Amino acid sequence: MPVTFVKEKFTATATIDRPKAMNAINFKVMDRLESILDDVEQDDELRLFILTGESNRFISGGDLKEFHSIDDAEGARKMSSRMLTILERIERLNCWTLAAVNGHAYGGGWETMLSFDFRIAKESARFGFTQGMFYLPPGWGGLTRLSEVVGKNVADYWLASQKVIDSKEALQSGLIQDVFGDDEYDEKLTALNKKLTLNDRAFIEYLKKNQHRNITDELEPFSRFWESEEHMKRVEEFFKRKN
Repeated sequence: MPVTFVKEKFTATATIDRPKAMNAINFKVMDRLESILDDVEQDDELRLFILTGESNRFISGGDLKEFHSIDDAEGARKMSSRMLTILERIERLNCWTLAAVNGHAYGGGWETMLSFDFRIAKESARFGFTQGMFYLPPGWGGLTRLSEVVGKNVADYWLASQKVIDSKEALQSGLIQDVFGDDEYDEKLTALNKKLTLNDRAFIEYLKKNQHRNITDELEPFSRFWESEEHMKRVEEFFKRKN
Protein backbone atom coordinates (compact mmCIF):
# COMPACT_ATOMS: atom_id res chain seq x y z
CA MET A 1 0.00 0.00 0.00
CA PRO A 2 1.67 3.28 -1.09
CA VAL A 3 -0.22 5.28 1.53
CA THR A 4 -1.30 3.82 4.86
CA PHE A 5 -4.35 5.27 6.58
CA VAL A 6 -5.22 5.11 10.26
CA LYS A 7 -8.24 6.63 12.00
CA GLU A 8 -8.35 7.22 15.73
CA LYS A 9 -10.67 9.31 17.85
CA PHE A 10 -11.14 12.65 15.99
CA THR A 11 -7.93 12.10 13.97
CA ALA A 12 -7.08 10.54 10.60
CA THR A 13 -3.45 10.04 9.52
CA ALA A 14 -2.25 9.28 6.01
CA THR A 15 1.37 8.15 5.71
CA ILE A 16 3.11 7.95 2.35
CA ASP A 17 5.02 4.66 2.41
CA ARG A 18 7.36 4.40 -0.57
CA PRO A 19 10.79 4.30 1.11
CA LYS A 20 12.63 3.00 -1.96
CA ALA A 21 11.37 6.03 -3.90
CA MET A 22 11.94 8.40 -0.94
CA ASN A 23 8.15 8.74 -0.63
CA ALA A 24 7.80 10.32 -4.06
CA ILE A 25 4.25 10.84 -5.30
CA ASN A 26 3.17 8.68 -8.24
CA PHE A 27 -0.17 7.72 -9.75
CA LYS A 28 -0.82 5.01 -7.15
CA VAL A 29 -0.27 7.57 -4.38
CA MET A 30 -2.77 9.85 -6.12
CA ASP A 31 -5.27 6.97 -6.32
CA ARG A 32 -4.90 6.29 -2.63
CA LEU A 33 -5.12 9.95 -1.58
CA GLU A 34 -8.33 10.32 -3.58
CA SER A 35 -9.93 7.35 -1.82
CA ILE A 36 -8.73 8.59 1.57
CA LEU A 37 -10.25 12.01 0.91
CA ASP A 38 -13.54 10.35 -0.03
CA ASP A 39 -13.56 8.90 3.49
CA VAL A 40 -12.35 12.03 5.27
CA GLU A 41 -14.85 14.33 3.54
CA GLN A 42 -17.75 12.19 4.78
CA ASP A 43 -16.60 11.92 8.40
CA ASP A 44 -18.39 14.65 10.33
CA GLU A 45 -16.71 13.63 13.59
CA LEU A 46 -13.20 14.19 12.28
CA ARG A 47 -11.30 17.14 13.72
CA LEU A 48 -7.80 16.64 12.31
CA PHE A 49 -6.34 15.19 9.10
CA ILE A 50 -2.57 14.56 9.11
CA LEU A 51 -0.25 13.79 6.23
CA THR A 52 3.25 12.49 6.92
CA GLY A 53 5.87 10.13 5.48
CA GLU A 54 7.38 6.79 6.42
CA SER A 55 11.02 6.17 7.40
CA ASN A 56 12.00 9.70 8.44
CA ARG A 57 11.15 11.16 5.04
CA PHE A 58 8.27 13.39 4.09
CA ILE A 59 7.90 13.65 0.29
CA SER A 60 10.79 13.90 -2.15
CA GLY A 61 8.53 15.32 -4.87
CA GLY A 62 6.87 13.77 -7.87
CA ASP A 63 8.16 10.41 -9.06
CA LEU A 64 10.38 11.49 -11.96
CA LYS A 65 10.97 7.91 -13.04
CA GLU A 66 7.25 7.29 -13.50
CA PHE A 67 6.22 10.74 -14.64
CA HIS A 68 9.04 10.89 -17.20
CA SER A 69 6.92 8.56 -19.34
CA ILE A 70 4.67 11.57 -19.96
CA ASP A 71 6.10 13.09 -23.13
CA ASP A 72 3.60 15.75 -24.17
CA ALA A 73 2.07 18.92 -22.70
CA GLU A 74 -1.45 17.47 -22.55
CA GLY A 75 -0.33 14.49 -20.50
CA ALA A 76 1.58 16.78 -18.14
CA ARG A 77 -1.47 19.03 -17.82
CA LYS A 78 -3.71 16.10 -16.88
CA MET A 79 -1.27 14.84 -14.24
CA SER A 80 -0.83 18.32 -12.78
CA SER A 81 -4.57 19.01 -12.84
CA ARG A 82 -5.27 15.80 -10.97
CA MET A 83 -2.81 16.65 -8.19
CA LEU A 84 -4.11 20.21 -8.02
CA THR A 85 -7.60 18.84 -7.43
CA ILE A 86 -6.35 16.59 -4.62
CA LEU A 87 -4.64 19.51 -2.89
CA GLU A 88 -7.69 21.75 -3.33
CA ARG A 89 -9.83 19.07 -1.69
CA ILE A 90 -7.45 19.11 1.27
CA GLU A 91 -7.71 22.91 1.47
CA ARG A 92 -11.51 22.68 1.55
CA LEU A 93 -11.75 20.12 4.37
CA ASN A 94 -13.89 21.27 7.29
CA CYS A 95 -11.46 19.90 9.86
CA TRP A 96 -7.95 21.07 10.70
CA THR A 97 -5.24 19.74 8.41
CA LEU A 98 -1.62 19.22 9.44
CA ALA A 99 1.44 18.41 7.34
CA ALA A 100 3.80 16.62 9.74
CA VAL A 101 7.11 17.01 7.92
CA ASN A 102 9.17 14.25 9.49
CA GLY A 103 11.98 14.47 6.92
CA HIS A 104 13.07 16.18 3.73
CA ALA A 105 10.47 17.86 1.50
CA TYR A 106 11.65 18.56 -2.02
CA GLY A 107 9.81 19.87 -5.08
CA GLY A 108 6.28 18.50 -5.00
CA GLY A 109 6.79 17.71 -1.31
CA TRP A 110 6.71 21.33 -0.22
CA GLU A 111 4.01 22.05 -2.81
CA THR A 112 1.86 19.39 -1.16
CA MET A 113 2.42 20.61 2.39
CA LEU A 114 1.40 24.17 1.48
CA SER A 115 -2.19 23.02 0.97
CA PHE A 116 -2.45 22.23 4.71
CA ASP A 117 -3.65 24.61 7.43
CA PHE A 118 -0.61 23.94 9.60
CA ARG A 119 2.90 22.69 8.86
CA ILE A 120 5.37 21.46 11.47
CA ALA A 121 8.76 19.85 10.89
CA LYS A 122 11.54 17.89 12.49
CA GLU A 123 14.62 19.96 13.23
CA SER A 124 16.63 17.86 10.75
CA ALA A 125 14.16 18.37 7.87
CA ARG A 126 15.25 20.19 4.73
CA PHE A 127 13.13 21.93 2.11
CA GLY A 128 14.35 21.96 -1.47
CA PHE A 129 12.99 24.34 -4.09
CA THR A 130 14.73 22.40 -6.79
CA GLN A 131 12.28 22.10 -9.70
CA GLY A 132 14.42 24.51 -11.74
CA MET A 133 17.18 21.90 -11.86
CA PHE A 134 14.91 20.00 -14.24
CA TYR A 135 13.82 23.10 -16.19
CA LEU A 136 10.40 23.05 -14.57
CA PRO A 137 8.40 25.57 -12.55
CA PRO A 138 6.14 24.27 -9.77
CA GLY A 139 3.12 22.47 -11.24
CA TRP A 140 0.91 21.65 -8.25
CA GLY A 141 -0.02 25.17 -7.17
CA GLY A 142 3.27 25.80 -5.41
CA LEU A 143 4.14 29.00 -7.23
CA THR A 144 0.95 30.71 -6.05
CA ARG A 145 0.88 29.25 -2.54
CA LEU A 146 4.58 29.84 -1.87
CA SER A 147 4.32 33.49 -2.92
CA GLU A 148 1.31 33.94 -0.64
CA VAL A 149 3.13 32.41 2.33
CA VAL A 150 6.66 33.87 2.12
CA GLY A 151 6.21 36.74 -0.36
CA LYS A 152 6.92 36.86 -4.09
CA ASN A 153 10.52 38.06 -3.87
CA VAL A 154 11.58 35.31 -1.47
CA ALA A 155 9.64 32.67 -3.43
CA ASP A 156 11.21 33.74 -6.72
CA TYR A 157 14.70 33.74 -5.21
CA TRP A 158 14.33 30.29 -3.72
CA LEU A 159 13.03 28.88 -7.01
CA ALA A 160 15.54 30.72 -9.20
CA SER A 161 18.50 29.58 -7.08
CA GLN A 162 17.20 26.06 -6.41
CA LYS A 163 17.54 26.90 -2.74
CA VAL A 164 17.60 24.23 -0.04
CA ILE A 165 16.75 25.58 3.43
CA ASP A 166 16.79 24.07 6.91
CA SER A 167 13.90 23.97 9.35
CA LYS A 168 15.11 27.09 11.17
CA GLU A 169 14.93 29.21 8.02
CA ALA A 170 11.62 27.59 7.11
CA LEU A 171 10.22 28.67 10.47
CA GLN A 172 11.60 32.20 10.26
CA SER A 173 10.14 32.67 6.77
CA GLY A 174 6.68 31.47 7.77
CA LEU A 175 6.88 28.39 5.55
CA ILE A 176 6.15 26.25 8.63
CA GLN A 177 4.61 27.11 12.00
CA ASP A 178 6.77 25.05 14.37
CA VAL A 179 9.95 22.96 14.65
CA PHE A 180 10.29 19.93 16.93
CA GLY A 181 13.66 18.52 17.92
CA ASP A 182 14.27 15.07 16.43
CA ASP A 183 14.49 13.41 19.85
CA GLU A 184 11.19 14.92 21.01
CA TYR A 185 9.30 14.97 17.71
CA ASP A 186 6.87 12.12 18.46
CA GLU A 187 6.07 13.42 21.93
CA LYS A 188 5.45 16.98 20.76
CA LEU A 189 3.41 15.85 17.77
CA THR A 190 1.16 13.82 20.05
CA ALA A 191 0.70 16.82 22.35
CA LEU A 192 -0.12 19.06 19.37
CA ASN A 193 -2.68 16.57 18.07
CA LYS A 194 -4.48 16.68 21.42
CA LYS A 195 -4.65 20.47 21.29
CA LEU A 196 -5.87 20.58 17.69
CA THR A 197 -8.65 18.09 18.45
CA LEU A 198 -9.76 19.69 21.72
CA ASN A 199 -12.65 21.57 20.13
CA ASP A 200 -15.50 20.23 18.01
CA ARG A 201 -16.21 20.73 14.32
CA ALA A 202 -18.50 23.74 14.91
CA PHE A 203 -15.59 25.59 16.53
CA ILE A 204 -13.08 24.48 13.89
CA GLU A 205 -15.33 25.38 10.97
CA TYR A 206 -16.00 28.81 12.44
CA LEU A 207 -12.28 29.61 12.72
CA LYS A 208 -11.50 28.24 9.26
CA LYS A 209 -14.33 29.81 7.30
CA ASN A 210 -15.09 33.13 8.95
CA GLN A 211 -12.69 35.89 8.01
CA HIS A 212 -14.68 38.97 8.96
CA ARG A 213 -14.12 42.25 7.14
CA ASN A 214 -16.03 44.06 9.87
CA ILE A 215 -14.69 43.15 13.30
CA THR A 216 -18.13 43.66 14.86
CA ASP A 217 -19.25 40.58 12.91
CA GLU A 218 -17.35 38.54 15.49
CA LEU A 219 -19.73 39.54 18.28
CA GLU A 220 -22.64 37.22 17.52
CA PRO A 221 -20.69 33.95 17.17
CA PHE A 222 -18.47 34.83 20.14
CA SER A 223 -21.58 35.34 22.26
CA ARG A 224 -23.04 32.05 21.03
CA PHE A 225 -19.92 30.08 22.00
CA TRP A 226 -19.84 31.93 25.33
CA GLU A 227 -23.26 30.66 26.40
CA SER A 228 -22.59 27.07 25.29
CA GLU A 229 -22.52 24.28 27.85
CA GLU A 230 -19.02 23.30 26.73
CA HIS A 231 -17.61 26.76 27.50
CA MET A 232 -19.26 26.86 30.93
CA LYS A 233 -18.00 23.35 31.76
CA ARG A 234 -14.40 24.17 30.83
CA VAL A 235 -14.40 27.39 32.88
CA GLU A 236 -15.68 25.49 35.90
CA GLU A 237 -12.97 22.84 35.42
CA PHE A 238 -10.35 25.59 35.20
CA PHE A 239 -11.41 27.12 38.54
CA LYS A 240 -11.49 23.70 40.19
CA ARG A 241 -7.88 23.11 39.15
CA LYS A 242 -6.85 26.49 40.59
CA ASN A 243 -8.51 25.67 43.90
